[in-house]
Amino acid sequence: MINRLTESLDFHGQALVLRAERQRVIASNIANADTPGYKARDFDFAAALRSATSRSATSGNAMSGSPTAGSNIGRDIATDVMAGASVGGAATARLRYAVPGQTHLDNNTVDMDRERAAFMDNAVRFESTLRFVNGSVRTILDAMKSPNQG
Repeated sequence: MINRLTESLDFHGQALVLRAERQRVIASNIANADTPGYKARDFDFAAALRSATSRSATSGNAMSGSPTAGSNIGRDIATDVMAGASVGGAATARLRYAVPGQTHLDNNTVDMDRERAAFMDNAVRFESTLRFVNGSVRTILDAMKSPNQG
């Protein structure tokens, strides 16, 4: 019964983890806008979400098992985005390089207009996912109330 209630929220939980990771990557690009030779990075959000949801569907609910399994819910998703393989316990980046719209003399590929737009788009989508999760939780809580609780 609990699995049915949490299955609907698993997808959005995974989306939130990936949105947070993408926000971190975009913020890193913006922070390194003046670093000579820095290559802007990003990842395909849709492909990463498909991978995360297909993996959780085949392995079952991440919350089931031990009581502390919930603390690892986002670790596997973000690790999949960041690491194709582990080198000495550290994650190796599986991020893609952004294609520069214009070449710079210092070989920096950060396009601030593109990064600002991506940052705001990702922030708005993160907020909308949070609002959807909040609405879903409220609906579930309302369904569990007895009729005379009003």
